[in-house]
Amino acid sequence: MNEHTLTTFLQWLDSHLNFEKTPKKDIFWLDNMRTCCEKLGHPETSTPCFHVAGSKGKGSVSTLIAGILTAAGNKTGLYTSPHLVDFRERIATLSGFLTDTVYEKAAEQLMSCVGGQSATWFELVTLFAFLCFRETGMDYAVYEVGLGGRLDATNVVTPLVSCICEIEKEHTEYLGDTVEKIAAEKAGIIKPGIPVIIAPQSSQSIKDVFKTIAQDRNAPIVFADETADIPSITYGPNGMHVVLESPVFKRSVQADLHLLGDFQAQNALVAALAVKTAFPDFEESDIEKGLSSVTMPARFEMRKETDDLPPMVLDGAHTVNSIKATITTFARTHGTAKPVLLFACAADKDVEDIARLFAGFASKAIITKPGTAKASDIPRAQKAFETAGIDFRITEDFSAAIPQACREAKERRLPLLVTGSFYLIAEVKKQLETTTQR
Repeated sequence: MNEHTLTTFLQWLDSHLNFEKTPKKDIFWLDNMRTCCEKLGHPETSTPCFHVAGSKGKGSVSTLIAGILTAAGNKTGLYTSPHLVDFRERIATLSGFLTDTVYEKAAEQLMSCVGGQSATWFELVTLFAFLCFRETGMDYAVYEVGLGGRLDATNVVTPLVSCICEIEKEHTEYLGDTVEKIAAEKAGIIKPGIPVIIAPQSSQSIKDVFKTIAQDRNAPIVFADETADIPSITYGPNGMHVVLESPVFKRSVQADLHLLGDFQAQNALVAALAVKTAFPDFEESDIEKGLSSVTMPARFEMRKETDDLPPMVLDGAHTVNSIKATITTFARTHGTAKPVLLFACAADKDVEDIARLFAGFASKAIITKPGTAKASDIPRAQKAFETAGIDFRITEDFSAAIPQACREAKERRLPLLVTGSFYLIAEVKKQLETTTQR
């Protein structure tokens, strides 16, 4: 999509309610999506697909599934969110963006058909993905849920397999105030008769929610931790070697993951089980090749030190459990080094519990806002870091906080950890790209 067409299309999208920027309650329903899909000739049915929900890990599992399918020679579309730098990141393949012609034809179809009809920004982007993948003639598509599951815009698809990743408290004002209520919303993607793969969960009560709903819908359910095992995870200079075992595999699956963290081994297992459930004869060698091929920005992305910049880790961790995983992985990759922390999170995150995790871990914290797309609560974050006893500084202007954090880490000869919000990482990557181009 050329720059002029992309700008015009994004302006048209931005004229519709964007929940990512302006959260509002009671705006979720599927009737509008179904109506639009019908008007567009049901593009959601044009490509066999996988559907992935969860509180954490859904982006990684989606990408790993796409990696496995692509390794076997399949043309695979991948729909994820949010994007970091370029809108087209949301609707692409593992090898990169689709052609300009595909994006332009899909945009034309969408704008001419939907017109002035009331629709949210995310609904329109999801429809755009359906149209792009139909226009490309994808063999398969993988759709990551945006928020929740039951009423998410993606939930008009009928997948080959559904996946639900780890559940924890998040977006409680929209999904419910207990993990069980949130699990029930995520379980809304379980379709009658369609197998669902469940990632390891923190409690039996969450698993019971999934089991009950799956039974009600006669959907075969596979709990990854009950039907498979990860006997070995080994960290090395070039990544993380994992061994996956399950009766559905003809032999153990061994892969060298570029995605770091024990939880990524769990994500790899869920992805492998999903593909083997859909295609029992799928070759283990293609699973290994696919898992080993995947890289993802902002998922414990390590950047080497340069003359101007410190060694850096960018990790879009924004829940308590994901921050725990970030800290554990950092210790495995950096030993006892206490990083300088650049942190920002949206106003609805559990910043009190997150701040406590950083106590004794970070040598210094710089707290800022997560870009312009998300509202933040700086006074609340300040109180949380004070209570946790962390040495910190508040710099609300993220564009100033980023070089400030880089200088701080460089002067201290320590690595810089940027985490808490994908939107903050997006701003960091933009600045780094500008710096590199100078």
